[in-house]
Amino acid sequence: MADITDIKAILYTEKSLGLQEDGVVVIQTSPKMTKNSLKEVLKNYFGFVPLKVNSMRVNGKVKRFRGLEGKRADYKKFYVKLPEGATIESMEV
Repeated sequence: MADITDIKAILYTEKSLGLQEDGVVVIQTSPKMTKNSLKEVLKNYFGFVPLKVNSMRVNGKVKRFRGLEGKRADYKKFYVKLPEGATIESMEV
């Protein structure tokens, strides 16, 4: 079962700030998080059920540093449509 600690960040990019005007928040989580577990976390910790949730898996890039090859962490990105009047207080800008 997923927990609030699986939510890594709320993404604030040019695209995500434009979506926030329409009530959509972009959340970065661990790769094991599912749509249903995210809905459960939002209901338990923030007191609302999202209207719609879209997910996207992002694979980490392979990078080189001083000749050694490494890989950035994989993560999932969720686009969450909030109900009217709902906010995520503890993670706002």
